[in-house]
Amino acid sequence: MSAGDQVILAAARLVEEGTPFALATVVDVRRPASARRGDRGVVTADGALLGWVGGACSEPIVIREALRALADGEARLVRICPEGAGTAPEGDVVIAHSTCASEGTVEVLIEPRLPSPLLSVVGESPAARTLARLAEAIGWRVTGELTDRADAVVVATMGRGDEDALAAAVALRAGYIGLVASSRRAGVVQEALRARGVPEAEIARVRSPAGLDLGPSTQEEIAVAILAELVAWRHTRPLPAALPEAAPAEAVDPVCGMTVAIAPDAVSAEHEGVTYYFCCPGCRSRFLADPAPFVAAPP
Repeated sequence: MSAGDQVILAAARLVEEGTPFALATVVDVRRPASARRGDRGVVTADGALLGWVGGACSEPIVIREALRALADGEARLVRICPEGAGTAPEGDVVIAHSTCASEGTVEVLIEPRLPSPLLSVVGESPAARTLARLAEAIGWRVTGELTDRADAVVVATMGRGDEDALAAAVALRAGYIGLVASSRRAGVVQEALRARGVPEAEIARVRSPAGLDLGPSTQEEIAVAILAELVAWRHTRPLPAALPEAAPAEAVDPVCGMTVAIAPDAVSAEHEGVTYYFCCPGCRSRFLADPAPFVAAPP
């Protein structure tokens, strides 16, 4: 299996898991450079890189910009080039200067891939089956099981274990919990939850009847109404908890002057109680061999 195939499979696995990542693809190369057009990698929210996007001078820049992309949700084209190689045309390209000895230029397209919501649809009713199909059609991930990873839960058991399913759902802390039932049936279920000792605040989180009010509706129309409410809810929900709330902390490599992201996998070293971060092991080795000049006169 080629390295490119491994990246594609890794990306597919992350999508299936609902794990956020950024896809980095080399779209242009100006020699000399070690990357080739079409090389790609994935960067996860912890700063780990799988794949090939160039050498030691390209990787920290790609990781830094990928984490920024995950923080703001915006794709960006990054030009990695030597000092003085040019400026961004009309601000469309992020210019990142490299101290690599090859003096080549690499352009990398970085695309954040944020997970689609996970919807748990409980029940075998026509409304449940239709909702599951419609949600998948618009790109949501759907499961028929209750899981603590669910962003939204819809209970459409139609009187067959409503109380048990809803009691389990409110314990999951999903952002959206809906019950498909008439107003009268919903009241009965709520009283049953109170009798079980479910806190009032938890009961209040349940939307019932779930979905937009369309008046008398078929089971399939109820599913459409619920999906419409879910889509509206999605656009008000915060970013996934796995994503950074802001761009990651950064530091300047004291040897070459490159700005690098402070991530778990970052190359670092400690000197006199201070942690320094580097673009590559080479800069770290130069620093450790004689820290004094780099500490006294940082770039």
